[in-house]
Amino acid sequence: MLTILLVILAVVVIFVIVLFNRLVRTRQMANEAWSGIDVQLKRRAELVPNLVETVKGYAAHERGVLDDVTRLRGQASALPRDDIAARAQAEGALSAALGKLMAVAESYPDLKASANFLDLQQQLSTLENELQMARRYYNGAARNQNVLVQSFPSNIVAGLFGFAERPFFELSSESERAVPQVSLGTPS
Repeated sequence: MLTILLVILAVVVIFVIVLFNRLVRTRQMANEAWSGIDVQLKRRAELVPNLVETVKGYAAHERGVLDDVTRLRGQASALPRDDIAARAQAEGALSAALGKLMAVAESYPDLKASANFLDLQQQLSTLENELQMARRYYNGAARNQNVLVQSFPSNIVAGLFGFAERPFFELSSESERAVPQVSLGTPS
């Protein structure tokens, strides 16, 4: 009888250890994924001032758009690194403002022909694609962790050891979902 109880206890302990390790693995994958998003957001934040300065030289009377991009970049940079929902909202607003900035740039043939501006456009386009891939990776890692945290019996182990669901990196409106339109066609 004692042997049976010890075997059952050993099986339960092993089961808890296995679930705990799976939860740790999914949490670390989500942390790694968020780090990838953070790196891309920092790269974009560093690119924005160069883009604004380049456009400013050609489109001085478009001050409102330039000020919006600068303000939104500052707001996004000031948010805590781990506030995923707020960062998603702020970065979505910045993406929309960058889209407006690119639309303004289309009105200035000399600007569109500028090698510096074309290089910045290419960099922004590349960054937006890399950011989109990083978001997908993070959201997949968050989904895996959330499934474990919500599913029985891993939800019991998650609750005992303080594992929580992760928010998805989602944009809140359709206008924020649109990637800034960056045209790399031949200058006119």
